[in-house]
Amino acid sequence: MTPDLSRYDDWTTWLAHQGESDPDVRVVWVGGSAATGGYDDWSDLDVDLLCTPGEADAVHDRLVARARTDFAVDHVWELPRATWPDGRQCFVNLQARPGALEEPTRIVDLHVSELSDAHRFVDVRRHGTPIVLHDPDGLVVLREDDAAATAAAIAETLDQARQRRATAEWLVNRAIRRGHAAEALHLYLGFGLVPLVRLVRIEHCPWRHDFGLRYWHEDLPADVAARLTALLPGAGDPATLSADCFAWMDALLARLPQGAP
Repeated sequence: MTPDLSRYDDWTTWLAHQGESDPDVRVVWVGGSAATGGYDDWSDLDVDLLCTPGEADAVHDRLVARARTDFAVDHVWELPRATWPDGRQCFVNLQARPGALEEPTRIVDLHVSELSDAHRFVDVRRHGTPIVLHDPDGLVVLREDDAAATAAAIAETLDQARQRRATAEWLVNRAIRRGHAAEALHLYLGFGLVPLVRLVRIEHCPWRHDFGLRYWHEDLPADVAARLTALLPGAGDPATLSADCFAWMDALLARLPQGAP
């Protein structure tokens, strides 16, 4: 089902025009929830733009300057240049306080990357089918990510999970026992729940094994998602949550292979 992007019509038209008028803008597409599902009144517009290699900084800065001229931009959050080795990212806010959710969201997440195979090949299992706004040379190719690279990443995750298992539980339970609630919460998420979710993803949707806590209701069977929800902080006694979390982790590590599945 095609999402209703009408509240961003001005932006999709503008972005397509940037591709037609700026020779360094090679590809523009909309991704995010508009492509994967779940797009609603609170969704931003996730834009991926591929540009001439070596021109990411210049293209990003030109687009932001043009946006400030062509739209009523309230403010822009520019991520540090070091965030991406071959690109830039910013969030163009057309509302002063979008977090109040008093009206449908109008934020554009603009990610500019240098044109390369790593960026123009899109695995629809991970990212959904892109809504292409500009691609005159047919550079966007829908294909699955490299299986060997995915397998290597999963194998490393499983190896680290096994090595870290005892230390992780000790860190979490020590903070709980000491009554250090903030530290316990931080450690439970970092060493308990988030690694558990990654193992669950390896079992059920290995192509999105690294998506963390996002989208688990879309990616996982309903009963598995409900079981994870029951382990969220605040859902019960911290010591009990920790015990249940690490017991599930043990069960997964026992049946997942030593390498990648």
